[in-house]
Amino acid sequence: MSPWLDGRNLSDLRACFDGVIPSIVATVDEAGVPNVSYLSQVYYVDEAHVALSNQFFSKTAHNVARRRRATLMVVDAASGDQYVLDIEPVRQENDGELFARMSAHLDALSSRDGLGGVMKLRSADVYRVHAVTAVPSPGAIEMPPSAPPRAVALELLAALAAELAAEPDAGAMLDRALEGIEQALGVAHAMLLVSDEAGERLVTLASRGYPQGGVGSEVVLGEGVIGLAGASRRPVRIADMSRGRRYVAAVSAGQAEVERHIVLPGLPMPQSQLAVPLLRQGRLIGVLFAESTERSAFSHEHEAALSLIALPLAAGLGLRDEPEAPKAVAAPAPMPVGHGSFRLRHHRFDDAVFLDDAYLIKGVAGRLLMLLVEGYRRDGRTEFANRDIRRAPELKLPDLKDNLETRLLLLRRRLEEKQAPLRLVPAGRGLVRLEVAGTPVIERAG
Repeated sequence: MSPWLDGRNLSDLRACFDGVIPSIVATVDEAGVPNVSYLSQVYYVDEAHVALSNQFFSKTAHNVARRRRATLMVVDAASGDQYVLDIEPVRQENDGELFARMSAHLDALSSRDGLGGVMKLRSADVYRVHAVTAVPSPGAIEMPPSAPPRAVALELLAALAAELAAEPDAGAMLDRALEGIEQALGVAHAMLLVSDEAGERLVTLASRGYPQGGVGSEVVLGEGVIGLAGASRRPVRIADMSRGRRYVAAVSAGQAEVERHIVLPGLPMPQSQLAVPLLRQGRLIGVLFAESTERSAFSHEHEAALSLIALPLAAGLGLRDEPEAPKAVAAPAPMPVGHGSFRLRHHRFDDAVFLDDAYLIKGVAGRLLMLLVEGYRRDGRTEFANRDIRRAPELKLPDLKDNLETRLLLLRRRLEEKQAPLRLVPAGRGLVRLEVAGTPVIERAG
């Protein structure tokens, strides 16, 4: 039976659980003295249950344990409508899927508000909802116009997922994914990041809707919405960023180059953010991230939609070994001309490579670039087979099948973005061609 007095469903209140306006829980003690507390999070479990975040509320917990009842008020931020829920405690969860999802969301709120790890979740307290009552409004209130979240078209998503699963070229698959979610969901600002070789950071591989591509920019696992989605391996959605501060500090491109750091793409003042992990057999492949300048731009349906698209992306990136030759795509920018020579400075301690004093790339992608350029300088080679690259001991590849092609794609896109006098071009099944404009001069540093 529905807890609504008029027969509606509890799921009709899901917009109230986004945390834009804090919910309130009220209890009374044995003497009838009331206690009111604000909640960081109310989570929809099913049509008869909600879960409350338990952090500091010892008095609330004391009263609930004795009275076995509480009253919850939630607010729809878009309409201002208020609802009172009569709830009864059922159980506390300290691990499992529900606890992990609520904990990841709470960590993201802490990051947004600059509170670090202060707001740690003690437990996810599950309550049965016995009744839901709409709070009467004293009169009509004119709300400022706001565009509702774009509806999710399942047919378009299903077609996009099938298209991605069939795409043989990793780069084309990523570009089509970002284009497709804009067409199907109206997501204009998005990026896809992949796990680095050490499993400690996420590296930007593709983006859409930003002035700068930011290929090679990094996010530390556990930091911000992107890093928390990767670390928790669960979706993280924030409906209102306005009360907090952006977790990525803005730095100039010049500073970033000097510090071996590439600026992460991003909106200067996002209001909504959504990140979903790419998982294959429990292993983190990457994170798909979207943001918007509108509050509450992403609903739980958008979260489910991006999670659906993440499946073929994770499978595609996680299974690739010797790819087919790609389908015809738009030609990259023309190679620079007029270069007599250019310098590549390789730092051995982190494999960072600088092109004429400008930071280019590091890590496995940096080692990969130097391997190819050395082969070109020593033997005049321009074509390289993936299987030969994989066997090169100096590359020190981890034992992951997806690593080589992912790093080749990262390097290829970074060279194009920097309009470098070097270019990687797919040359057939399991082959890559190095194109060079000018004469590379290699310098080694510690």
